[in-house]
Amino acid sequence: MARPRNPITSQMGWSTKDRIVVRGHDLPSELLGHVGFGDMAYLEVMGRLPDEHESVVFNSLLVTLVEHGMTPSAIAARLTYLGAPESLQSAVAAGILGVGSVFVGTTEGAANFLSVAITPDTNSADVPALAKSIVTEARESKKPIAGIGHPVHKPVDPRVPRLFEIAEAHGFRGLYVALLEAVAEEASAQYDRVLPINATGAIGALLCELGFDTRVARGLGTMARAVGLVGHLAEEMDNPMARELWFRVEDEVVEASGGAS
Repeated sequence: MARPRNPITSQMGWSTKDRIVVRGHDLPSELLGHVGFGDMAYLEVMGRLPDEHESVVFNSLLVTLVEHGMTPSAIAARLTYLGAPESLQSAVAAGILGVGSVFVGTTEGAANFLSVAITPDTNSADVPALAKSIVTEARESKKPIAGIGHPVHKPVDPRVPRLFEIAEAHGFRGLYVALLEAVAEEASAQYDRVLPINATGAIGALLCELGFDTRVARGLGTMARAVGLVGHLAEEMDNPMARELWFRVEDEVVEASGGAS
C-alpha cells in the first residue's frame, strides 16, 4: 500500500518561462535595483521586507560580523585556498565550518538564553533578578555565558555601544538588551573581573528584539562571515600569506622537536 503523500509547499520562490518570483515579489521589477543585499537577506529569512527602522538595525548587525581580522576561520580559508586554488567555494566553506560556539556562533547562545528568560509577562523590574539567576546558574555549573566577555576588547567592546545606540534610535532597545546589560554587570560583580558584552552577544539580543527565530541566529552570522571570507581570499590571491603561515608553523615544530640543524 502506498504511503499517503503530504503536500509539498514553499513560499521561497518559483519561476516560469517569463517570471521569477521571490517571497511573493517579482524579482526583476520589484527587487532588482530596489533592494539591497541585507534587506534581501531579511526578506528571505523573515518572509517580508523590513521597514526603514528594521533595515538599519539588521544591516548594522550583518556589517558587524563581516570582518574581524585574522581569525581562525579566515586562516582556515586561506590555507584551504593554498591547497585548492581551483575551488574558491571550498576555501569559503572551510572558513564557515569554524563558525561555532566560540566564534560568531555565540550569537545563537546569547539569543537562546535571552529568549527563554524574557516572557510576555516580563517587565523591567524583573530584569535584575533574572540576571542574577542566569549568572549564578552559569557560575555553579561552570559554564560560560554566551555573549559575555572578550579576550581583546576590554573594558568595552567598541561595537556594542554603537549597535545599542543604533537600536535605540530605531526603537529596538528593549528588555532583551536590558537583560543582557544586567547579565554583564552581574557577571562582572560575581566573577570580580571586567566581563563586557561582546558583539555577538549584542547581536543575539537585537535579533530577539527584531523578532527572529533564535534557530537562525548562527545562520545569519554565517551569511555575514561568508562575505568577509571572500574578501580574505581576494586578498590572498594578490598578497598571499598562507604559504608563509605553513612554513613558519612547520619550521617552529621542527625546531621545538630538536630537528633543526
